[in-house]
Amino acid sequence: MIHRAPDDSRNAPVGTMTRHSAPDAISRRSALGAMLGAGALAAAPNAALALPLPRVVATTGMIADLARRIGGNRIEVQGLMGPGIDPHSYRQTRSDVAALARADLVLWHGLYLEAQMEELLLDLGRKRNVVAVADTLPKELLHTKGDGSSHFDPHVWMSPRLWAGAIEPVRNALSTLDPSGAATFAMNANGLRAEFERLAIYADTMLGSVPETSRLLVTAHDAFGYFGAAFAFEVEGIQGMSTESEAGLARIEALVNLLVQRKVGAVFVESSVPPRNVRALIEGAAAQGHDVIIGGELFSDAMGPDGTYEGTYIGMLDHNITLISRALGGAAPARGMRGQLSVAS
Repeated sequence: MIHRAPDDSRNAPVGTMTRHSAPDAISRRSALGAMLGAGALAAAPNAALALPLPRVVATTGMIADLARRIGGNRIEVQGLMGPGIDPHSYRQTRSDVAALARADLVLWHGLYLEAQMEELLLDLGRKRNVVAVADTLPKELLHTKGDGSSHFDPHVWMSPRLWAGAIEPVRNALSTLDPSGAATFAMNANGLRAEFERLAIYADTMLGSVPETSRLLVTAHDAFGYFGAAFAFEVEGIQGMSTESEAGLARIEALVNLLVQRKVGAVFVESSVPPRNVRALIEGAAAQGHDVIIGGELFSDAMGPDGTYEGTYIGMLDHNITLISRALGGAAPARGMRGQLSVAS
């Protein structure tokens, strides 16, 4: 005879767990835990699940600024050359090489500006996504260096209307990198073109207020050729277009005589070039009884300090335009086009 255990569940009070109900309770607890876990995942911050932003490395501050303005918050931009850095003589560091190798896109200037890095960048371009931004500008708009070489003057950012031609290759490169952001990049690029044109109009007006006889811009090296052509200034650099060229005594003497003859009362130093040759001009003019002052420090091959208005392309040019106009007798406002200059005099 088979003895069966009594069925306690039939007599158990409502709500009392019996040994037969335990598996059901465990199942319910498991389901609840699963639902809570799913809810926690759904509530997790999007940042924890988001993909990293595409990484763009730019050689100069002017190109990095273009990429940031066009790319907005869809890209991460690293600039290699900061304030006061001379791109003509800059040599890459180990950390630069590592950054270039990790980049999803490399933007460099070209036109032999980054002379010491050019071989590395050309080699990288055979394997990676690399764009020489200024090399895409129409050659008929470029100036030759006049030194017998085949190189063009690379300082094209000195003319806002010419530098506006660099917007399109940057926009195209970013759209290839992130096709889903193409509409945003196009909108930002159009806005930037309009800003460049407003800057150019401000320059037309403020530099046009300088008396014609005073429209002689003397600087440490010949970086302002496009600036002079755009705004009807005669430009003389003590050194050549590359800061690695040397200024001879005959060159300094000729410029001293020009300053005296034209009665020009100001010359300019540059943030990325030592001022010793400019001081030699001042001393030479003084020896002939003509007073010349340093009209201020211009931004030539690098922008201003990071985090400042002058540390943007618009601010950099606003500073130069305003400073030159005021030092040579023009009517520019002390704080520039937007009233944001911190270092204009």
